[in-house]
Amino acid sequence: MKTRAVRLYGENDLRLEEFELPEIKEDEILARVISNSICMSTYKAVIQGAKHKRVPDDVAEKPTITGHEFAGEIVKVGANLEDQFKVGQKFAIQPALNYQGSPYAPGYSYQYFGGNTEYTIIPSEVMELSYLLDYQGEAFYEASLAEPMSCIIGGYHAVYHTENNNYVHQMGIVEGGKIALLGAAGPMGLGAIDYALHAERRPSLLVVTDINQARLDRAASLFTKEEAAKQGVQLHFVNTSVLDDPVGSLRKITGGSGFDDVFVYAPVKNLVEQGDQLLGSDGCLNFFAGPTDKEFSAEVNFYNIHYAPTHIMGSTGGNDEDMRESLEMSAQGKLNPATMITHVGGLNSAIETINNLPKIPGGKKLIYTGLDMELTAIEDFTSKGNKDPLFAELAKIVKKNNGLWSAAAEKYLLDHKCKQ
Repeated sequence: MKTRAVRLYGENDLRLEEFELPEIKEDEILARVISNSICMSTYKAVIQGAKHKRVPDDVAEKPTITGHEFAGEIVKVGANLEDQFKVGQKFAIQPALNYQGSPYAPGYSYQYFGGNTEYTIIPSEVMELSYLLDYQGEAFYEASLAEPMSCIIGGYHAVYHTENNNYVHQMGIVEGGKIALLGAAGPMGLGAIDYALHAERRPSLLVVTDINQARLDRAASLFTKEEAAKQGVQLHFVNTSVLDDPVGSLRKITGGSGFDDVFVYAPVKNLVEQGDQLLGSDGCLNFFAGPTDKEFSAEVNFYNIHYAPTHIMGSTGGNDEDMRESLEMSAQGKLNPATMITHVGGLNSAIETINNLPKIPGGKKLIYTGLDMELTAIEDFTSKGNKDPLFAELAKIVKKNNGLWSAAAEKYLLDHKCKQ
């Protein structure tokens, strides 16, 4: 059967094209992709081409399908898998395969397996690893965003603390402790706030910093201090660009003791150093942001590492258990990944979106692969609705949902746009 997909041929060489998919094998699955959210990692792969560790050397001859944050429905099941999966079943993918030590992953490495496509062939290794995940929720975008949410969740699970005179690491944030999220009013930071407020293990104090007041204001409107208080969390949003002494001011919020857990969500030298200075005794700093500069470095206080002792570590990606946790919490309404989404478009807008991703303001860009639509900011639905009744109705739907994308908005778009 034929599919349309955005494929990578080399450095800055993306093409939207139609091609024939081969018949699936007995241990493969054919699936229809409904939604794929665009990740900065895809942009990094595009600008590097075959130099990227996940992109094959022969990508020019065997182009790969881009996109790894995707969800959809199973269309056809190989004979060997019919007792495990059913046609019509909703799914999400854990893309960090690491199969037999290989760096290959969907969205980077496979000719027929990725997210920016109408149909995809899921290879046998995914099922072998149990990384084809069942999704019981209503909206596909929530399953797409389970991948970035799993990275956030993985970060919360990866931090660690110690016991005096005992060589044991206690994994995870300090329950009832103090957390600082630095540079965290962007899409991933919003997900981190959501998880901190609604996971089973929560802090008592959560401080979110950024230097963009508009982003902080939006975050504060989505996660109110009143709602946080209901979860037993004291929530603060702080614009550090207006503070003469950011570290002193932030430590003051903790009563001077510093933070148990600090997450750095932007690869900025001064932000990393700030995070190090904010750590309290046995505090752990997670450098979550992925820099493109291989020489990126910052100064840290090794006196504190030795005597406090503080901990410096980093995390990237999540595992299948993090993905399952994200899917379950979203399906139960405990997480709302829609807070991360600011733009929606069709497959025809994917190339321009990927190529210009660092320049496009806002949060997550969500692509519905079975339709064509210009990438559109949700906040622009109302103005576009003056000329297009589709956007007029979408504007009404999101207005009822505090300006956020929703299952109702997704259903309306798919029902009406796919019929055009």
